[in-house]
Amino acid sequence: MARWTTEWHPDDPVFWDSTGRRVARRNLVVSIVAEHLGFTVWTLWSVVATKMGSHEFSTDQLFWLVALPNLVGSVLRVPYTFGPARFGGRNFTVVSALLLLVPAVLLGVAVGDPDTPYWMFLVIAALAGVGGGNFASSMANITYFYPRHKQGVALGLNAAGGNIGVSSVQLVMPLVIGSFGLAAAGWFWIPFIVVAAACSWLFMDNLTSAKADPRQQLAVAGKAQTWIMSLLYIGTFGSFIGYSTAFPLLSQSLFPAAPHAAVAFAGPLLGSLVRPVGGWLADRFGGAPVTLWNFAVMGGGVLLVWRAGASGDFWLFFLAFQVLFLASGVGNGSTYRMIPAIFQASAVAERGESEEALLYGRQQASAAIGIVSAVGAVGGFLINRAFGMSFAASGTPVPAFLAFGVFYAACFAVTWWCYVRKVSVVAGLAHARV
Repeated sequence: MARWTTEWHPDDPVFWDSTGRRVARRNLVVSIVAEHLGFTVWTLWSVVATKMGSHEFSTDQLFWLVALPNLVGSVLRVPYTFGPARFGGRNFTVVSALLLLVPAVLLGVAVGDPDTPYWMFLVIAALAGVGGGNFASSMANITYFYPRHKQGVALGLNAAGGNIGVSSVQLVMPLVIGSFGLAAAGWFWIPFIVVAAACSWLFMDNLTSAKADPRQQLAVAGKAQTWIMSLLYIGTFGSFIGYSTAFPLLSQSLFPAAPHAAVAFAGPLLGSLVRPVGGWLADRFGGAPVTLWNFAVMGGGVLLVWRAGASGDFWLFFLAFQVLFLASGVGNGSTYRMIPAIFQASAVAERGESEEALLYGRQQASAAIGIVSAVGAVGGFLINRAFGMSFAASGTPVPAFLAFGVFYAACFAVTWWCYVRKVSVVAGLAHARV
């Protein structure tokens, strides 16, 4: 029987200190575990693609296998966003965790058969996208559990716990595959997925206050702020997931003899660990200034990686890439903090400081988070396809890096124009700590 919590007032200090903090922390911990497993399944192909030497696939074909989970995951984030509001956060987390079994089992079966055709690998890679959808439902759900002034750190921790799943895959999978064969890449995660689903059922809660009409929530799709933040999130999270999944194959293509498999996990781990720092900085200084300067650093980081790749020195290339992981991680936290700040400030401007207005703002923010995360995840697909097309056309990743640099400059300009300059795009944001 589903467990529903009817009384939930996180912005009431008395309620938060007596009850809210403990319940929110319990749900956050389990949410992190489930989301972590989602990211591991979502990004498995970043490692598997580098281990398919027995299959005569081109570099561009391999980048397709890495890119497809990102594309499908980004699309699924839209319906997954509304899952907790429709079915309950606890219930939906259980189901979304169990769905991870499908791509894991199919991967274990397919790579164990040397006659598996390329199109079947494409299908299985696409199904791995269900892991990407978990992020949107998890973040939308956790938004309801925390008061406004604590959402930056809470969302940062939740996201970081999921993001570290990329690092887990790239650290553990080469060892597992080396010991048990490529088929183990799928079978290895099955018991962990089952445990995550069981913990979600036993220890999470459904909030009646989170119930909302999906059609009402989708109204945020008509607001300019949703699409502006989606663009910025392509630049931060899209870069993080894109570089995380592309780095192993990119490094193998540029430096075949380098120990790229042994260190590929470091960048995603760094980006994941600093994500809560981005949320904390945004809570303290405002998300817009932190995001603005992150795009400046990312633009410089692309130039560093470009130069390092041309030098022929793998370790210089590796260190330069860490700048991109660091900046994208901090930017992930700061942009995600901006979303509830923007929509809750708009709700207060429209409806006042009542609890009903705060709940309305939280519902709007939750829906916006899902749409923004969906569009942002497309960046992971675009980065991998950019590398694939760049290699196919010129034999190098240089054209792709040039395109990334131009995009970061555009994101810098949009952030400054919409959120940093004196006059805000939206009336009511002038007093928000965006």
